[in-house]
Amino acid sequence: MTTFADLHLAEPLLRALDEEGYTQPTPIQAGAIPYLLEGRDLLGLAQTGTGKTAAFALPILDRLFREKGRAHPKGARALVLAPTRELASQIGESFASYARHMRFSHAVVFGGVGQGRQIEALRRGVDVLVAAPGRLLDLMGQGHVDLSGLEVLVLDEADRMLDMGFVRDIRKIVAALPTDRQTLLFSATMPKSISDLAHGLLRDPATVQVTPPSSTVDRIRQAVMFVDTANKREALKLLVDSPKVERAVVFTLMKHEANKVAAFLGEHGITAEAIHGNKSQGARERAMSGFRSGNVKVLVATDIAARGIDVDDVTHVFNYDLPNVPESYVHRIGRTARAGREGWAVSLCDAEQRAWLRDIEKNIGKAIPVVSEHPYHSEAAEHSTMRPPVLGGGGRGRGGGGRPGGGRPPGGGRPAGGGRPPGGGRGGRPGGGGNRQGSAGRRAV
Repeated sequence: MTTFADLHLAEPLLRALDEEGYTQPTPIQAGAIPYLLEGRDLLGLAQTGTGKTAAFALPILDRLFREKGRAHPKGARALVLAPTRELASQIGESFASYARHMRFSHAVVFGGVGQGRQIEALRRGVDVLVAAPGRLLDLMGQGHVDLSGLEVLVLDEADRMLDMGFVRDIRKIVAALPTDRQTLLFSATMPKSISDLAHGLLRDPATVQVTPPSSTVDRIRQAVMFVDTANKREALKLLVDSPKVERAVVFTLMKHEANKVAAFLGEHGITAEAIHGNKSQGARERAMSGFRSGNVKVLVATDIAARGIDVDDVTHVFNYDLPNVPESYVHRIGRTARAGREGWAVSLCDAEQRAWLRDIEKNIGKAIPVVSEHPYHSEAAEHSTMRPPVLGGGGRGRGGGGRPGGGRPPGGGRPAGGGRPPGGGRGGRPGGGGNRQGSAGRRAV
């Protein structure tokens, strides 16, 4: 069995890993690190929670340790691009942790805060710069960043950056970099847009794939509850109230809805905080800190914040709203079942979002088990053939008419399956589910 010592990393890195209690690399680490130590470009396909950060951070730090040098003023030897502030901050923290026994400098830059300290951190140059594309491009335009001496470029969560509209920013940043560099691209999914981006950026890359694109983590037990829109908050409260729910992430489509859901839970004695793009950086950091410490039981988030939620002991993910992009479902539920743990992902689906559920099931290649034995079950939502909501412009609205009736998910409806979801109980708790004819009902939480 491969150990980190077998990968021949520099001694200071092995010492730091030992202090963290890490001895055996994850599959993405074991697959990627040898190629990266050779200087190869890399396309890494792996879901969140598989150890991607260490897969690129350790070889970069090994290179910095063995190949002594200094970054140019306003420059960096390695650049990591990440889609959100939270993820950028966590990557920066990981680099600092692994490099604790090395002479090492780094800076993290993102929007939503003043740029003064970020500019000062970059003034003399740093070994590693972790950045969100928008703020980095802004600082480059102002003349505060010079990446002409860059040695390594990493695009982390590349599919998410493209989903968020950063492709032009990325191409502008790459145009300012030297062509003689090592480039790494990590993505949880491999749509054509990522394939095209990789083809343009990578030179003879090694490919490491540890799970199929768009597949869901096997340890995550999934369920869907069909409810009317008006009953979603009460249904969510029913779920979150279960003693089996220790720490949960709730996803909404809209920022204002995240605020309302968090306030509703708080009014019913459940500690909850909302996190989304309209929150100040300080508020987001306080919410994340409370969530990590356990003082906050529920974090209510929008998709833009999803990839930055990296907490090992999230027991449940609840989709208050289904995502309108099927791939986002995989990213969302990947917030649970991390670091070898098991987890639950339960979705609330109303009539309007029924079409999105069909797209999700087609994307993951299976139907999600249905939980129907709960007080809020809606036959109209389950069998809806309505068109999905139209997002943007005038806000949420229906994309057209529709009528209840028909409409089974692809793959022939609900699968049977053994096993009981944690928590719950008869007499009001969700149950039934997966195979409605079975006598042993499933319960969502």
